[in-house]
Amino acid sequence: MKHLCPVCYYPQLTEPPRSPNGGGSYEICPSCGFQFGVSDDAGGFTYARWRMAWKKGGAKWSSRQPPPAHWNGNNQLGRTPDKKGGTAPASAGETAS
Repeated sequence: MKHLCPVCYYPQLTEPPRSPNGGGSYEICPSCGFQFGVSDDAGGFTYARWRMAWKKGGAKWSSRQPPPAHWNGNNQLGRTPDKKGGTAPASAGETAS
């Protein structure tokens, strides 16, 4: 099962960002570079603050591994999380901040 990054909405994390008891997975999102349990707990970044900085920096792929075919960070940010943990296109008037 793949998991959604709550920062950039990348849908292919290998672990849930947080465990049921709240601990970070320590996985680094290959899309935005956020490390769960480090960027937030140790670094003090909120998901929204990291997302804003990543977007301002051009929403570039963060990993040394190549991105998936046709990957585009800005398009990814244009999708919003759905209740099932997937993503859906942003509706009119909704922004991916």
